[in-house]
Amino acid sequence: MKIAPDMVDARNLPAVIESVGDDAFRRRTVETGFWTKLKRNLARVPFAEDLVAAFYCASDPATPARVRTILFGALAYFVLPSDMIPDVFVGMGFLDDGAVISAAIASVSAHLKPVHRDRARLWLAGEDGSADVA
Repeated sequence: MKIAPDMVDARNLPAVIESVGDDAFRRRTVETGFWTKLKRNLARVPFAEDLVAAFYCASDPATPARVRTILFGALAYFVLPSDMIPDVFVGMGFLDDGAVISAAIASVSAHLKPVHRDRARLWLAGEDGSADVA
């Protein structure tokens, strides 16, 4: 399913998440490709803090399974190369990814804790000791 940025909101987020495979596939995709893609594109991704915070929230064992499913689905959408606007288009390539992440975060915002945001800021600043995560 190809997703246009203006199509993504909380109402159709389940369809977006399901378009990225089952739970196991989404989690494997994120665990194997998230840090590599983020590092390769960090300067071009204006919503990097949201991505990293979503990753930490999804990886947190205290996060409810439904929330983890939503976040891993949105993160897998970011990682996978096939989406509505190819990421190679500078300035526009991450619009759909940003829309999916924004909708996912909006739908689970109560579970995205300050500790997840703090860890994201530390990682982006290279101060948390995990900047070598691959």
